[in-house]
Amino acid sequence: MTSEPRRATDTDPPRTWERRILVLYAHPSPDRSEVNRHLADAAIRTQGVTLVDLYGEYPDYGIDVDREQARLRAHEVIVFLHPLYWYSTPAILKEWQDLALEHGFAYGTEGTALHGKIFFSALTAGGPELAYRAEGFHHFGIRELLNPLEQTAHLCGMVYLPPFALFSARTALEEGRLETHIADWVTLLKALRDDRLDISHAQKLRMLNAELPSLIRED
Repeated sequence: MTSEPRRATDTDPPRTWERRILVLYAHPSPDRSEVNRHLADAAIRTQGVTLVDLYGEYPDYGIDVDREQARLRAHEVIVFLHPLYWYSTPAILKEWQDLALEHGFAYGTEGTALHGKIFFSALTAGGPELAYRAEGFHHFGIRELLNPLEQTAHLCGMVYLPPFALFSARTALEEGRLETHIADWVTLLKALRDDRLDISHAQKLRMLNAELPSLIRED
């Protein structure tokens, strides 16, 4: 990380955007990250976005449930930013879900705090995109592999969007793909912030990257 993560606090300026965005960044070794740390830095520099480095804030996994639930209440878009680990998220994001998404808060008869909020995962995968197909090495598409996150969103009454994904992430820099991916990431965040993303169209896609320009309305 090249700058201090922004975190939601009581002293944050009044909201001036259509939607405020919370990015929960999870990388256990950020100094070794070849892509995610750059995406995190770009998010920090984007107005209307709050980035929380979960491993940095909770090195002992001691999730502050009240703090995390307050952050969720204060934002309209929730994003998991992470590398794909064993077809899922790094461990701290699972711990965060287990603790923060409580019955009576996130789901259940009285658990309506997240209703209507937008959720998706921004991830990096080491393998090529063709490996994440029914006929590929991993046997499933990337959206299928994230079905547990999609069902979590549905249970919590959230609007689920397909992942924003970068494949063959380890070679993205040397192949000249990283800069474009970061630019698309910032474009996506700003479109969500300003309510210029066609949500209904996006929900039908396999990945948000697939047709990003066509998803965004002009000002």
